[in-house]
Amino acid sequence: MITANQLRQKYLDFFKSKGHVVIPSARLVPENDPSTLFTGSGMQPMVPYLLGETHPLGTRLVDSQKCFRSQDIEEVGDNRHTTFFEMLGNWSLGDYFKQEQVTWMFEFLTKELGLNPAQLYVSVFAGSPAINIPQDDETVALWQSCFASVGLEAKVGERIFFYPESKNWWSRSGTPDKMPVGEPGGPDTEMFWDFGAALGLHEVSVWKDEACHVNCDCGRYMEIGNNVFMQYMKTESGFVPLPKRNVDFGGGLERLAAAVLNNPDIFMSSLFDEARAIIEQASGKKYGVNVDETFAFRVVLDHIKAATFLIGDGVLPGNKDQGYFVRRLIRRAVRLARRLGVEEALIRQVSTAYIETYKDAYPELIEKREMILKELENEETKFGKSVEQGLRELKKIVEKNQAITGTDAFNLYQSFGFPLELTTEELARTYNLSVDENQFKTDFKAHQDLSRAGSEQKFAGGLADHSVETTRLHTATHLLQQALRDVLGGHVGQKGSNITAERMRFDFSHGEKMTPEQITEVERIVNEQIKKDLPVRFELLTVEEAKARGAIGLFEDKYASVGGKIKVYFVGDYSKEICGGPHVLRTGELGGFKIVKEEAVSAGVRRIKAVLGV
Repeated sequence: MITANQLRQKYLDFFKSKGHVVIPSARLVPENDPSTLFTGSGMQPMVPYLLGETHPLGTRLVDSQKCFRSQDIEEVGDNRHTTFFEMLGNWSLGDYFKQEQVTWMFEFLTKELGLNPAQLYVSVFAGSPAINIPQDDETVALWQSCFASVGLEAKVGERIFFYPESKNWWSRSGTPDKMPVGEPGGPDTEMFWDFGAALGLHEVSVWKDEACHVNCDCGRYMEIGNNVFMQYMKTESGFVPLPKRNVDFGGGLERLAAAVLNNPDIFMSSLFDEARAIIEQASGKKYGVNVDETFAFRVVLDHIKAATFLIGDGVLPGNKDQGYFVRRLIRRAVRLARRLGVEEALIRQVSTAYIETYKDAYPELIEKREMILKELENEETKFGKSVEQGLRELKKIVEKNQAITGTDAFNLYQSFGFPLELTTEELARTYNLSVDENQFKTDFKAHQDLSRAGSEQKFAGGLADHSVETTRLHTATHLLQQALRDVLGGHVGQKGSNITAERMRFDFSHGEKMTPEQITEVERIVNEQIKKDLPVRFELLTVEEAKARGAIGLFEDKYASVGGKIKVYFVGDYSKEICGGPHVLRTGELGGFKIVKEEAVSAGVRRIKAVLGV
């Protein structure tokens, strides 16, 4: 039985043998894409190339992309949801199309992985008269040919299923009716693994009285991959064929590993083995025996893995943006570990197990091991103090009011990070009281809605939707960083950035407040470079070459690396910076540059907010 690490390598090697170039995973924090906090899918870093930008390594690419979906935090606890996962992906950028993709995928699943084709099922686009696109009979015929090659008859309605655009259509905007003019999209065909009626999954589910099918939620079937055929563009008059058709495959490594094991519980794969064993030993409990305890196991297993990878990519626990989710993951994991009876520092041991499990695929985890473990331990300690504060405040409220409202519980959560579950448990055990959980949920939802509105305003106009505006500001950050180094000194380095269509936010290392004269000089230098209308270009260089040429930036930046070399953008002879792009062609496109605010962020870090077009 192959391990999940072996499965990942088999996939990369298989498509490499088909002429694909292996590209590294992008970071979990998107580079210069303010439309989202995290990289949540395999295609996300590939959007520029799917939309027509030429990839320097060609038209056939393959990767395993690290992904994190914060919206799934509350879903973790069942046998198939995780916040962190890897998405295996192969890409045809105007090269091969349906025949090669379907044939190769069937070959990989049945021959390379040895999956039983009798347990494979597929779904195909049913067509849509509303948009004048027919059902995908071509893909049906390809699948039928594949199954026939192993002696199976694949009838529509038995092994192949038609679904409408709500299930088997892909675009960044969702279904065809939600797509704006100019947006590409197309039908897809999904692959499902049948864990078998013998497991009784459908019979014991809440859907037992409904007909079972591949998209049923009973647990019998699990989607293990999706082939997207991006072949249409939406216009004012309807959909037209794209001049260059793309293939975008995405398959969850964890789900494919579950299929290989023929076990629907993804937490039983080898990716979790070492971490699971550590929790079992520390708690004295066995995974999979008790429902409540198994839920706690899964939360700890997932959340610590996600936190380990996020911290490894530079996201530290905090109260805002990405850091908020890292903090939430760690604290929830600590709380559920305590439910398992583990009070000692379990988090470090579990994280260390993951670093060892993933060290070959992601060696940066080894390089950043001590930093990761230190941040995890510090956050665990802070949470312990928050619990103590919350307990004291809870006691004050109860003694004063002889009761506690749902709003009181929410305020404890908001102010001290004191979870509702702890409030409920403490009230029942110590005071024989209960809390209005519905009111808590109402207050919590109102808080979420407010935060979401703020987030949407803050991150409105992401790179994918406003490429011109954000690209101009992105190029301006390169000029700004070099100007800051010229005025303040070579110690200046980028500590973070956020770009919307309206403004840039640039964080940099500097220990003092900038003087008005320094701000004016930085503005003058940037505008001088803009007036020169300097050309902007990139070169692929080795680390040694980049250093010799005087490039600045993160030399280990995988997002900017291509085939073992680093992408270095040159703005004339003025700026040389490691970056994944994209940029304008000449600085004259930027217009005027104006700094609107300079402020402190933290010790030794300052922040500039600036605009263009003034």
